[in-house]
Amino acid sequence: MELSGVGLWSSQLRYGNPAEAADAAAELDELGFTALWIPDVGGPVLDSVDHLLSATNRTVIATGILNLWMHEPSEVAARYATLTETHGERFLLGIGVSHAPLVDSAEPGRYRKPLAATKAFLDGIDSAPQPVPAANRVLAALGPKMLQLAASRARGAHPYLTTPEHTRSAREVLGDGPLLLPEQTVLLTEDREQARAIGSNWLRSYLALPNYANNLLRSGFTQDDVNSVSDRLLDAIIAWGDEEAVRRRIEEHRAAGADHVCVQVITADPGEFPREQWRRLAAALL
Repeated sequence: MELSGVGLWSSQLRYGNPAEAADAAAELDELGFTALWIPDVGGPVLDSVDHLLSATNRTVIATGILNLWMHEPSEVAARYATLTETHGERFLLGIGVSHAPLVDSAEPGRYRKPLAATKAFLDGIDSAPQPVPAANRVLAALGPKMLQLAASRARGAHPYLTTPEHTRSAREVLGDGPLLLPEQTVLLTEDREQARAIGSNWLRSYLALPNYANNLLRSGFTQDDVNSVSDRLLDAIIAWGDEEAVRRRIEEHRAAGADHVCVQVITADPGEFPREQWRRLAAALL
């Protein structure tokens, strides 16, 4: 499974209208995006993977990420084997611990010892009758301990809501060899006020999650940056502007050690399939 170039991270491909998701995925495959990444905040994520694999011919379909609290390792391994047998080696299993507010909302106190929980989940898929190969899985990782686990027990790491500076520090922890596959949020507008309005509204929901807020504090941002969604923080997390601005940010990640960058396009309507923007980026980046 080759993972390089530019991919797309999209909640619409996961939770949008299934027919449009399939049609969009087929077009993105033809446009040349090397991977399509989808989230998992509940529901049958592996059904969505199957749906997107069926709609495409070449591109990798990746979970960014499969929420380990919501799935049994043995069932994931069995389904992985079936999907790979049906569609070939095009499914990259991204695994992560998600966030305490989400996990504990259904069962208070369940989210605990995330590193140990990740190791236990990996033990489960390794001991299944048909294990998920380490070469075909990555871990959501922000801090050093999870990055080290990604290097030793998976093919690499998929950081989310980070900066090129984080990519550089993550590469230092991972060392040479493991893949580093960061997400990069982009907003195709050259209007600062519009970028500020859309971007800050989008960021606030993430900054309420301790994992992300704490990682940004470790990365040198202040509590005031986080609380106010400062311009400094917004500009660091979201690449806004024209296609050239997006290309520059992707190159910064690559220069810092990224092997593949998955771009997430946001707009004023989070439910909208941003197909025009995807086409613009394909023309500029691929």
